[in-house]
Amino acid sequence: MTSKAIVKCDWKWRSLALGVLALTLWQTGPASAADEPDLIFRRSTVFKWLSPNDKLATYAVDDPEVEGVACHFTVPEKGGFKGWLGLAEEVSDISLACRQIGPIKFKHKFEQGDDMFRQRRSLFFKKMQIVRGCDAKRNVLVYMVYSDRLIEGSPKNSTSSVPIMPWGAADAAVQKCGEFVQ
Repeated sequence: MTSKAIVKCDWKWRSLALGVLALTLWQTGPASAADEPDLIFRRSTVFKWLSPNDKLATYAVDDPEVEGVACHFTVPEKGGFKGWLGLAEEVSDISLACRQIGPIKFKHKFEQGDDMFRQRRSLFFKKMQIVRGCDAKRNVLVYMVYSDRLIEGSPKNSTSSVPIMPWGAADAAVQKCGEFVQ
């Protein structure tokens, strides 16, 4: 192979790698207006001598499309030097609890399984997603959290439901989630 052919081949691989990286970073951005969750607290779970500890972190995020609903989720955060540098791949163990925190008002119509929140869980290929659905028969919003990778995801998940109820005497007209599903 000539040196020109080697340079041309090397350039093709670099272009392909940059394209895959750009696509991955584009896919792992936030799904909606819920950009960054609020950190509530962290607790260490594994002590490390010279680097950051492994931790459990609890966060809160408001549903950007449904006013009056907030979700709290707890995720493990890897310590060590890889975790400190942001190179560690986080595990898929995520717990979720969503609650009504005020009068529920739908801002827009939504589809079953729409992303409510998305967050990158590794440098390149893994992301955590909270998706929203509606159980129209029971007038309940259903939220599920899971993580996936470009090639294979994890069956680990957590589900939380929010029955749509009146919020105080002034909130007599309860909206039906089934009217807002596309």
